[in-house]
Amino acid sequence: MTPIYLFDVASQQARWLSLRQATVATNIANANTPGFVARDVRPFQDILDRTQLGMTVTSPTHISTGPVDLPASTSKSADPWETTQSGNTVSLEQEMMKAGQVNRSYSLNTNIVKAFNNMLLVSIKS
Repeated sequence: MTPIYLFDVASQQARWLSLRQATVATNIANANTPGFVARDVRPFQDILDRTQLGMTVTSPTHISTGPVDLPASTSKSADPWETTQSGNTVSLEQEMMKAGQVNRSYSLNTNIVKAFNNMLLVSIKS
């Protein structure tokens, strides 16, 4: 039986989400610190792109694993919404939005793993 990588990817994303939540919490904790520059982690997509997961072709009649032409990403690095006179670049509104994104991503990750685990249990019982 070949390994199932979904659990590995979900675990990587959970670690990334923990790091992002800690970064957001640090930004919020330093919202009044003069000269503090807000930080964020690289997007999870960058980490996933560095992972060497690919399809295995066991027969030349299988589908191609060649490059796929996808449109270029239009996202750019997030600039701080405001800079106070003290040089602090933390925007509480922006940080709260990031915290909400982390919460939704945790929920999605957990629900996907639960559903996949249930599918495995059903297939084993059958």
